[in-house]
Amino acid sequence: MTTNPLLVAKDFKSDLKPIWCPGCGDFGVVQAIYRALAGVGRPPHEIAFVSGIGCSSRIPGYTTAYGFNSVHGRSLPIAQGIKMANPDLLVLCAGGDGDGFSIGGGHVAHAVRRNPDITYIVMDNQIYGLTKGQLSPTSPCGLKTVTSTYGSFEQPVNPLLYLLSYGAGFVAQATPADMAGMASVIEEAIRYPGFSFVNIQSPCVTYGQETQQVKAHRSQMKSLASVGHDPANRMGAFELASHYGEELYTGVFYRNPTPPPTYDALFRGRQAELATKVPRDRILDMFVQR
Repeated sequence: MTTNPLLVAKDFKSDLKPIWCPGCGDFGVVQAIYRALAGVGRPPHEIAFVSGIGCSSRIPGYTTAYGFNSVHGRSLPIAQGIKMANPDLLVLCAGGDGDGFSIGGGHVAHAVRRNPDITYIVMDNQIYGLTKGQLSPTSPCGLKTVTSTYGSFEQPVNPLLYLLSYGAGFVAQATPADMAGMASVIEEAIRYPGFSFVNIQSPCVTYGQETQQVKAHRSQMKSLASVGHDPANRMGAFELASHYGEELYTGVFYRNPTPPPTYDALFRGRQAELATKVPRDRILDMFVQR
């Protein structure tokens, strides 16, 4: 692993032109990711970016890192496989609220409990944007969409409470309305030694609600620092996260002050332990029937 303090944001920008709707919040997110990666200082060839399916899942192609656009909801298991195969890589995941908390929802809890050193960035716009405006897991109750013509009966998923309840060691939220804050939070998440989660309220300008646009975010957002929150206070994080959908808090909700060993570190330790017991040229002998 190497770091280069001379790297700048444009070093992580590919030649592929983003094709999101003009004004989409994801433009800001990818710019913040460039800044965060430059701040971390790992060169692009030491970074792997995995995504599922959705508007936000195009992000790997817009970076100069290794990129893998996987199937819907499956970015986390693939990212974990990459991290196990090459623990020295810096591994990130990108996806949307539908990709992460509907079809991919079951993978989130297991990624958290394994605690691989990967960063999961979810662009949460409370709607399915790529497929023309259907109800998503984080859509508010009562929302009228093409799949809830008379208004939804369902209560929304709270991504922040989900991740805190699962035991994630780093949980944060950001918005493109605060570019500097978003880049800082993403960089902090990448630097955290373990599974980290950043929920980004990324507005969908085509199908999203008026109250969920960047202009509205600027007047709504409250930094967690401004309300005196200590990121080491997990119970305080639960209380603040319970206001998802009511208050737009930005910053780090929780950062485990004593991070447990990562899955990839434990995996390496097990490999080293077994290497002293079974010579590599005798491994297949263990599976031969006698």
